[in-house]
Amino acid sequence: MNDNCIRIRGARQNNLKNLDLDIEHGTLTVITGVSGSGKSSLAFDTIYSEGQRRYVETFSPYARQFLDRMDRPAAERIEGIPPAIAIDQTNPVRTSRSTVGTMTELNDHLKLLYARVARLHCHGCGTHVRRDNPESIATTLLSENADETRGVIAFRVPVPDNFSVEEVTTLLERQGYTRISQADDSVLEVVQARLRLGTRNRARLVEALEAALKRGRGMVHVRITDERDGERHQSFSSALHCPSCDFDFHDPIPNLFSFNSPVGACPECRGFGRTMGIDYRLVVPDPSLTLEQGAVKPFRTDSYKGWQRALVRRAEAANIPTNTPWERLKEKDRQWVIEGDGKKGRDSWHGVIRFFAWLESKAYRMHVRVMLSRYRSYEVCRSCDGARLVRDALNWRLGSAADTRQFLQDAAPFVHPDARMSSDDQLKLAGLGIFDLMQLPLDQVHAFFKQIVLPAPLDEATEILLGEIRARLDYLNEVGLGYLTLDRQSRTLSGGEVQRINLTTALG
Repeated sequence: MNDNCIRIRGARQNNLKNLDLDIEHGTLTVITGVSGSGKSSLAFDTIYSEGQRRYVETFSPYARQFLDRMDRPAAERIEGIPPAIAIDQTNPVRTSRSTVGTMTELNDHLKLLYARVARLHCHGCGTHVRRDNPESIATTLLSENADETRGVIAFRVPVPDNFSVEEVTTLLERQGYTRISQADDSVLEVVQARLRLGTRNRARLVEALEAALKRGRGMVHVRITDERDGERHQSFSSALHCPSCDFDFHDPIPNLFSFNSPVGACPECRGFGRTMGIDYRLVVPDPSLTLEQGAVKPFRTDSYKGWQRALVRRAEAANIPTNTPWERLKEKDRQWVIEGDGKKGRDSWHGVIRFFAWLESKAYRMHVRVMLSRYRSYEVCRSCDGARLVRDALNWRLGSAADTRQFLQDAAPFVHPDARMSSDDQLKLAGLGIFDLMQLPLDQVHAFFKQIVLPAPLDEATEILLGEIRARLDYLNEVGLGYLTLDRQSRTLSGGEVQRINLTTALG
């Protein structure tokens, strides 16, 4: 093995794909390639970043607070790297909030388009949610059921806490409602009308539906009796409400679809798509060690050896093996070490979580902040799964079921964090969510908007908006940026890519 070289193994920074490379010391090495091939990612974000990071770590904690801290590059191993200096063509964008979508202003156009014409789908069952009115409900019932099918139009009345069921029933009977049944302990179901569904009864059906919607606070329930299918139930709402899942939704506004707005940004990650927390892979870096050998790395130091003694003592009392490697411990035993035993008092084990919570309370001290930084890392936000947006924004979709199959068949569709559906069920929904578009390459986004058919009638503003989106995507593809995604962070772009994006923005 040649020790007089820089050895890079498995480099994955930005658009590098598991690159293995040896660069000899004392030689002039030139990196060439087309724009976006990863030249800057290798030279600046990998080699220079690691060399500078290791050099800065040789300083004292006090001195390091005055120096720029560089992130560890994504690579399996980098060896033989000396301290480094760099003269680079800087990308002026450093914030994580800036993406290809924000730089090209496509995000601004998309949020307006989604607020105007997107269709709402329930994240629980996937049903298209819309506002119903007596006429639309009657049309649905008459089209889906055979003529002369028997139907019961009913609404539900909740029983207030300060009333009894008998008192509410009496009040309803005084208003002429005599067919009353108890749906559950606190809800009564009241029959508005019983009739046969048919075109000759349409006027009576509409009148009954209108009264039931008014009395039922925008909700109406229909029981249909069919000789072939038996009895079945259908529910309708005059609000944005999914009757099957009992979920309420709100009308969209443009800022709902922007992660740079307080209205649309995920409240947990604040629109960044990831959060910083304790990485327990760094807390237990060597799973072959036992608890007695110091598997929990922070407890090996002299300052916190009392925690190590307490861990071993409490583990033995809880019959958790202390001489078994961490990787062979049962899941519940590892969970006990991390989360504690859930008890209070001096004889309880509070867990590694409480240890770090205690350190957080001492974070005003410099050495504590330095120690905490060693065990922190970024992870995908658990609330939005990296989508950056509030969950309500992820329910709205553009396009048809054919578009979903065409553009998401090869790429896994984004699954709503609260979804009760699988990825296969997601492919059956009509249209693409806004984060689905963010993850597609620009050439596919271009193809999607070239063929999309929006529900008529379109106003003039929507047509102009759609034309602007298509024009900007045309420019981006013509300058060879069709491989980028709208969600790609601007700070990871090469100098040439930034220049071409700025060119299309000026042209568009």
